[in-house]
Parts: sequence; structure tokens; C-alpha cells
Amino acid sequence: MGGFGGGFWWHWGFQLLILVLFFLVIWWLLKGGIGEEPAKILKRRLASGEISEKEYYKLKKEIE
Repeated sequence: MGGFGGGFWWHWGFQLLILVLFFLVIWWLLKGGIGEEPAKILKRRLASGEISEKEYYKLKKEIE
């Protein structure tokens, strides 16, 4: 009955979807989504207890 029809809501919904996807990509890139540097990965693994200090220094030496 309205002059806008169903296309009006699809238009706004699509714009909202694009906006949300844009912010998700920015968030992913800021948190290191493309790839962390190997040294940062090692530090994170050491801090979480995944690897021992001995393993940390051995792997650190290999990547340098």
C-alpha cells in the first residue's frame, strides 16, 4: 500500500549489512588477522604456557 514498496527495506538492510561487514574487517585487521609476526606468536605461546622457556629460546633462535 505504501509508496516505498518492499525495495526500500532491502536497500537499508543491504547498506546496514555492508556497514557491519566493513567494521568486522577493520576489527579483524586491527587484531592481527592478516598474520602475526613469529616473535609475537612465540611470546603469546610462552605466556599462555603452551611452550616452555627452553622451547621459546630454541624457536626464537631459529626464526632470527
